Amino acid sequence: MSLREFIDKVKPEFEKSFRFLQAEIDKIRTSRANPSLVEDLEVTCFGQKFTLKQLAAISTPEPNQIVIQPWDQSYIEPIEKAVSNSGLGMSAVVDKNVIRLSLPLLTEEYRKSLVKVLNAKAEEGRQTMRHWREDCWNKIQKAEKEGALSEDDKFKGKDELQKLIDEYNKKIKELIEQKEKELM
Repeated sequence: MSLREFIDKVKPEFEKSFRFLQAEIDKIRTSRANPSLVEDLEVTCFGQKFTLKQLAAISTPEPNQIVIQPWDQSYIEPIEKAVSNSGLGMSAVVDKNVIRLSLPLLTEEYRKSLVKVLNAKAEEGRQTMRHWREDCWNKIQKAEKEGALSEDDKFKGKDELQKLIDEYNKKIKELIEQKEKELM
């Protein structure tokens, strides 16, 4: 296995970790309503679990309101129950065949606690990427010991892995700064 193959093999794992982090951060509420806040809520319907986006159309007609329009009227009660038990602090109001969720205003204290959650999630993402870097580095070292890679390639690999980590840390930092700006 060549050095390039080691690097090419670990790159998608970094990207996957970043995309996961991005999705997690999108779920953190800012002052604006966003369908991603509720679309992955688990709803128990007919004895099975579904995500909300599988059962309804979700829109945001106003900055502090989410409207859920179920595909079928029989989904309204289970959806309302799932929203009430979600712990998101939203009040659900059934209005004919739609459910309206009103988002309360964010207090300064709550915003600060959301920033802490944001930073914790960012650190989890960085840890995952460090894990993948370590894994790849160990494989490169093993290949060098077995004679499949030269010592020069081993150190080039270490440099390339560091560049990759730096690139994704920069992406994470930009993502966090943007979300912090939205929160505050």
